[in-house]
This record gives sequence, structure tokens and C-alpha cells, in this order.
Amino acid sequence: AKIVKLSDDMLEFAGEPRDVVILDKEGRPLTAGDTERRFFEASWLHKYNGNYYFSYSTGDTHLLCYAIGDNPYGPFVYQGVIMTPVVGWTTHHAIAEFKGKWYLFHHDSVPSDGKTWLRSLKVCELRYNPDGTIQTIPGTDE
Repeated sequence: AKIVKLSDDMLEFAGEPRDVVILDKEGRPLTAGDTERRFFEASWLHKYNGNYYFSYSTGDTHLLCYAIGDNPYGPFVYQGVIMTPVVGWTTHHAIAEFKGKWYLFHHDSVPSDGKTWLRSLKVCELRYNPDGTIQTIPGTDE
């Protein structure tokens, strides 16, 4: 993944794109072979209680994971799984706060009779623990 600040008009880069670095809790970068924790696609960045949360899909293991950093450029330290695999294997998402509560938007293929390209939007409350970690959401919850 890459991250870059945008210009005030949001049409150009205000700097050079930087690589996003995700570290394990011992400070070692996660590698592509670490399929349970590595970044694969579908990233999102949000700020909660002064920390930056980089969330993403792991790809073939279909987990939605997150890492926390103290600035938007990282590095980010891996924390865990936000959501376990959903029906239809996609873990693309967005996170937003509305009226004091946080929500996870995602999609799955539950009502699509097994057709994974037909996806339905889902939303569920995202809950934080007192230490700032995120409670894992079962991907099979309705």
C-alpha cells in the first residue's frame, strides 16, 4: 500500500507517495508470506482517540485486519482481526463515526444464492475496547 497527502484542492499530491509499513509487535515488518496478517488490498484509514487505524484485507485468507500508528504515515503495528471471513469472501470495507458511534460498512453475498459477484451492503457497529483495540466481528453475523 501507499499513502500520500493531497493538495488543498485534493486534485494533486502534496508530497511523494510513501510505502505503508506494518510491523508485528516485536517491530519486524510483516511479509507477503504471512497470509493471516499481511496487507493484500482494500485499505482504509481512520483516526480514533488520537491514533491512526490502518485496516485492510489479507487476500486469500479473507480476514479484515488492522494496525495502529501514531501518525497517518505509520509505521503501523498489527493489532488483530476486525472481521472474520464473510460469505462471498470479500472483505472490502469502510469505517465511519456517526452521532458518537462507529460503524463498519462492508458487503457479502448472503442473499445472492451463492453468486459471489452479487454483493449486498452491510453495516454493523464497530466497538472499541478501553485500550483502543477493536472487538472482532464474526463475518457470518447478520
